[in-house]
Amino acid sequence: MKSTRRTTLFAALLAWPAAVLPLPGDDPSRPAGTPKLRVCADPNNLPFSNRAGQGFENRIAELLADELGRELRYTWWPQRRGFIRKTLRAGDCDLVIGVPAQFELVDTTGAYYRSSYVFVTRSDAEDPPTSLDDESLRSMRIGVHAIGDDYANIPPVEALAQRGVRDQIRGYSIYGDYSQPDPPRVLIDAVVRGEVDVAIAWGPLAGYFAQRAEAALSLTPLPARDSLTHMPMQFSIAMGVRRGEADFKRAIEAAIDARQADIQAVLKHYGLPLVEDLASAASASDADSGDLP
Repeated sequence: MKSTRRTTLFAALLAWPAAVLPLPGDDPSRPAGTPKLRVCADPNNLPFSNRAGQGFENRIAELLADELGRELRYTWWPQRRGFIRKTLRAGDCDLVIGVPAQFELVDTTGAYYRSSYVFVTRSDAEDPPTSLDDESLRSMRIGVHAIGDDYANIPPVEALAQRGVRDQIRGYSIYGDYSQPDPPRVLIDAVVRGEVDVAIAWGPLAGYFAQRAEAALSLTPLPARDSLTHMPMQFSIAMGVRRGEADFKRAIEAAIDARQADIQAVLKHYGLPLVEDLASAASASDADSGDLP
């Protein structure tokens, strides 16, 4: 179950051929032969990344490339099942900017941010829920991101199911219509349109799209750990490299440390609801074993 949730969170964070292309912003003035920072990324997955370089992971990749004196290059592939195998493990790129801490498919750096699942409601809503124990949820239409046909591997929905809250849940595919920009946004727009009374979404997605919604929205973080199931609702995020590349991992970690203030500024600019004290969350992260939202 833990392994399934780790894969699911990565999908939530996750037939096209991969393409290795420079991102707008690559520095053409760098001398020929400049070492490359080859990043694996999704071309249509805001707020994380897109081909135009508008995601917060794109911005962080630019910071790391600058710190390392490397030219930034991308391998583009939809971030879903098979992403790591078809990009990082295939040797087409060397770094994934966002993976759950302790994600077993890669060697992870130290966590560089921690976020939470959140309730998303219209700001004019009366008595929005503050926990999964809130009795008001039993009479609400609840929207969630669905990874597949079975929602049971998504922690907040598992917790709701344990409370007998099932019929009220409406699933919106995390992958959505990939021919359209920003597929995960549909869930947040459902709150704006009144299709659902509340959405439960991974914080980075919710924070970014709430900033850009056509109505004022409020975000309420779920408690760090569910009171009934004891499943975590907060997760630490790291970067991933291939196993056995210890020198490269150390270089990335040094670059993260050097640009930590800039990275945090990027995360806040994109509206991510952060668990601010990452150091105090370290023990909780270890207990999570890298589970995915």
